[in-house]
Amino acid sequence: MGASNSVFSEQALEDYQELTYFTKKEILHVHKRFSEVVTGQQGESFDLTVKVPMKSVLMLEELKVNPFGDRMCKVFSSDGTGDMTFEDFLDMMSVFSDNAPKNVKVEYAFRIYDFDNDDMLSNSDLEEVINRLTGGNEDDKLKLPEADMKMLIENIYQEADLDDDDTLSFAEFEHVISKAPDFVTSFRIRL
Repeated sequence: MGASNSVFSEQALEDYQELTYFTKKEILHVHKRFSEVVTGQQGESFDLTVKVPMKSVLMLEELKVNPFGDRMCKVFSSDGTGDMTFEDFLDMMSVFSDNAPKNVKVEYAFRIYDFDNDDMLSNSDLEEVINRLTGGNEDDKLKLPEADMKMLIENIYQEADLDDDDTLSFAEFEHVISKAPDFVTSFRIRL
Protein backbone atom coordinates (compact mmCIF):
# COMPACT_ATOMS: atom_id res chain seq x y z
CA MET A 1 0.00 0.00 0.00
CA GLY A 2 2.95 2.36 0.49
CA ALA A 3 2.45 5.16 2.94
CA SER A 4 4.24 7.51 0.57
CA ASN A 5 1.16 7.53 -1.68
CA SER A 6 -1.13 8.31 1.22
CA VAL A 7 -2.09 11.39 3.17
CA PHE A 8 -1.64 9.23 6.28
CA SER A 9 1.51 7.78 7.75
CA GLU A 10 1.53 4.02 8.16
CA GLN A 11 1.18 4.58 11.92
CA ALA A 12 -1.85 6.83 11.48
CA LEU A 13 -3.52 4.24 9.27
CA GLU A 14 -2.80 1.55 11.84
CA ASP A 15 -4.24 3.75 14.59
CA TYR A 16 -7.41 4.43 12.59
CA GLN A 17 -7.70 0.74 11.79
CA GLU A 18 -7.44 -0.12 15.48
CA LEU A 19 -10.10 2.46 16.42
CA THR A 20 -12.62 1.60 13.70
CA TYR A 21 -14.16 -1.41 12.01
CA PHE A 22 -12.31 -0.60 8.77
CA THR A 23 -9.31 -1.95 6.93
CA LYS A 24 -6.59 0.49 5.86
CA LYS A 25 -7.96 0.39 2.31
CA GLU A 26 -11.46 1.25 3.56
CA ILE A 27 -10.07 4.12 5.65
CA LEU A 28 -8.44 5.56 2.53
CA HIS A 29 -11.73 5.20 0.68
CA VAL A 30 -13.60 7.04 3.48
CA HIS A 31 -10.96 9.75 3.30
CA LYS A 32 -11.51 10.03 -0.45
CA ARG A 33 -15.29 10.42 0.09
CA PHE A 34 -14.74 13.04 2.80
CA SER A 35 -12.32 14.93 0.55
CA GLU A 36 -15.12 15.19 -2.02
CA VAL A 37 -17.13 17.08 0.59
CA VAL A 38 -14.22 19.28 1.66
CA THR A 39 -12.82 20.19 -1.73
CA GLY A 40 -15.62 19.33 -4.09
CA GLN A 41 -13.36 16.91 -5.92
CA GLN A 42 -11.45 13.76 -5.25
CA GLY A 43 -7.83 13.48 -4.32
CA GLU A 44 -7.04 16.97 -3.10
CA SER A 45 -5.43 17.15 0.30
CA PHE A 46 -6.91 19.08 3.19
CA ASP A 47 -6.32 19.68 6.87
CA LEU A 48 -7.78 16.70 8.76
CA THR A 49 -9.00 19.01 11.54
CA VAL A 50 -11.19 21.10 9.23
CA LYS A 51 -14.86 21.07 10.22
CA VAL A 52 -17.19 20.62 7.31
CA PRO A 53 -20.69 22.11 7.67
CA MET A 54 -23.44 19.53 8.08
CA LYS A 55 -25.22 20.78 4.94
CA SER A 56 -22.11 19.87 2.92
CA VAL A 57 -21.81 16.41 4.49
CA LEU A 58 -25.48 15.81 3.73
CA MET A 59 -24.73 16.32 0.03
CA LEU A 60 -23.17 12.84 -0.06
CA GLU A 61 -25.66 10.58 -1.79
CA GLU A 62 -25.59 8.05 1.07
CA LEU A 63 -26.81 10.68 3.51
CA LYS A 64 -28.91 12.77 1.17
CA VAL A 65 -31.45 9.96 0.82
CA ASN A 66 -31.41 8.94 4.49
CA PRO A 67 -34.28 10.45 6.51
CA PHE A 68 -31.99 10.51 9.56
CA GLY A 69 -28.92 12.01 7.86
CA ASP A 70 -29.02 15.20 9.93
CA ARG A 71 -29.39 13.25 13.18
CA MET A 72 -26.53 10.97 12.21
CA CYS A 73 -24.29 13.99 11.65
CA LYS A 74 -25.31 15.57 14.95
CA VAL A 75 -24.77 12.37 16.94
CA PHE A 76 -21.34 11.76 15.46
CA SER A 77 -20.04 15.34 15.34
CA SER A 78 -17.71 16.00 18.24
CA ASP A 79 -19.48 19.24 19.14
CA GLY A 80 -23.06 18.05 18.50
CA THR A 81 -23.78 20.64 15.80
CA GLY A 82 -23.59 18.23 12.88
CA ASP A 83 -20.46 19.87 11.49
CA MET A 84 -17.87 17.14 11.06
CA THR A 85 -14.13 16.63 11.06
CA PHE A 86 -12.62 13.72 9.16
CA GLU A 87 -12.43 11.71 12.38
CA ASP A 88 -16.11 12.38 13.14
CA PHE A 89 -16.98 11.24 9.63
CA LEU A 90 -14.74 8.17 9.91
CA ASP A 91 -16.42 7.20 13.20
CA MET A 92 -19.86 7.56 11.66
CA MET A 93 -19.01 5.54 8.58
CA SER A 94 -17.36 2.88 10.74
CA VAL A 95 -20.47 2.37 12.86
CA PHE A 96 -22.58 2.06 9.71
CA SER A 97 -20.18 -0.36 8.06
CA ASP A 98 -20.96 -4.03 7.59
CA ASN A 99 -18.23 -4.95 10.09
CA ALA A 100 -19.59 -2.98 13.06
CA PRO A 101 -21.15 -5.26 15.68
CA LYS A 102 -24.87 -5.22 16.33
CA ASN A 103 -24.53 -3.84 19.87
CA VAL A 104 -22.68 -0.77 18.55
CA LYS A 105 -25.30 -0.21 15.85
CA VAL A 106 -28.10 -0.52 18.42
CA GLU A 107 -26.44 2.03 20.71
CA TYR A 108 -26.11 4.59 17.94
CA ALA A 109 -29.58 3.92 16.54
CA PHE A 110 -30.97 4.73 19.98
CA ARG A 111 -28.97 7.96 20.13
CA ILE A 112 -30.11 8.95 16.63
CA TYR A 113 -33.78 8.30 17.48
CA ASP A 114 -33.51 10.19 20.80
CA PHE A 115 -34.22 13.60 19.29
CA ASP A 116 -34.43 15.44 22.62
CA ASN A 117 -31.26 13.76 23.97
CA ASP A 118 -32.86 12.71 27.27
CA ASP A 119 -31.74 9.05 27.07
CA MET A 120 -35.34 7.89 26.58
CA LEU A 121 -37.53 7.45 23.52
CA SER A 122 -40.71 9.34 24.32
CA ASN A 123 -43.88 9.99 22.34
CA SER A 124 -42.32 12.98 20.60
CA ASP A 125 -39.19 10.98 19.66
CA LEU A 126 -41.26 8.10 18.30
CA GLU A 127 -43.53 10.46 16.40
CA GLU A 128 -40.49 12.08 14.77
CA VAL A 129 -39.05 8.66 13.86
CA ILE A 130 -42.36 7.57 12.33
CA ASN A 131 -42.77 10.82 10.41
CA ARG A 132 -39.27 10.53 8.98
CA LEU A 133 -39.77 6.89 8.03
CA THR A 134 -43.09 7.56 6.34
CA GLY A 135 -41.99 10.80 4.70
CA GLY A 136 -44.55 12.84 6.58
CA ASN A 137 -44.06 16.26 8.14
CA GLU A 138 -46.24 19.16 9.27
CA ASP A 139 -47.15 20.32 5.75
CA ASP A 140 -47.13 16.95 4.03
CA LYS A 141 -50.07 14.88 2.83
CA LEU A 142 -48.10 11.76 3.82
CA LYS A 143 -48.27 12.64 7.51
CA LEU A 144 -50.20 10.02 9.43
CA PRO A 145 -53.50 11.15 10.90
CA GLU A 146 -53.22 11.83 14.63
CA ALA A 147 -55.36 8.81 15.57
CA ASP A 148 -53.18 6.48 13.47
CA MET A 149 -50.01 7.95 14.94
CA LYS A 150 -51.34 7.48 18.48
CA MET A 151 -52.33 3.89 17.75
CA LEU A 152 -48.94 3.11 16.21
CA ILE A 153 -47.07 4.55 19.21
CA GLU A 154 -49.35 2.62 21.57
CA ASN A 155 -48.52 -0.57 19.64
CA ILE A 156 -44.81 0.18 19.95
CA TYR A 157 -45.17 0.67 23.70
CA GLN A 158 -47.27 -2.50 24.02
CA GLU A 159 -44.49 -4.48 22.33
CA ALA A 160 -41.44 -2.79 23.83
CA ASP A 161 -42.28 -0.76 26.98
CA LEU A 162 -41.58 -3.42 29.60
CA ASP A 163 -42.04 -1.12 32.62
CA ASP A 164 -45.19 0.61 31.26
CA ASP A 165 -43.85 4.15 31.73
CA ASP A 166 -44.76 5.29 28.18
CA THR A 167 -41.11 5.73 27.21
CA LEU A 168 -38.47 3.35 25.91
CA SER A 169 -35.21 3.11 27.79
CA PHE A 170 -32.09 1.92 26.02
CA ALA A 171 -32.53 -1.55 27.57
CA GLU A 172 -36.10 -1.78 26.25
CA PHE A 173 -35.01 -0.57 22.81
CA GLU A 174 -32.14 -3.05 22.79
CA HIS A 175 -34.51 -5.85 23.79
CA VAL A 176 -36.95 -5.17 20.97
CA ILE A 177 -34.14 -4.77 18.41
CA SER A 178 -32.75 -8.15 19.47
CA LYS A 179 -35.93 -9.62 17.99
CA ALA A 180 -35.23 -7.98 14.61
CA PRO A 181 -32.70 -10.17 12.79
CA ASP A 182 -32.49 -7.83 9.80
CA PHE A 183 -31.61 -4.77 11.89
CA VAL A 184 -27.85 -5.09 11.35
CA THR A 185 -28.17 -5.35 7.57
CA SER A 186 -30.58 -2.43 7.36
CA PHE A 187 -28.54 -0.13 9.63
CA ARG A 188 -25.61 0.51 7.30
CA ILE A 189 -24.20 2.86 4.72
CA ARG A 190 -22.44 1.47 1.72
CA LEU A 191 -19.56 3.50 0.38
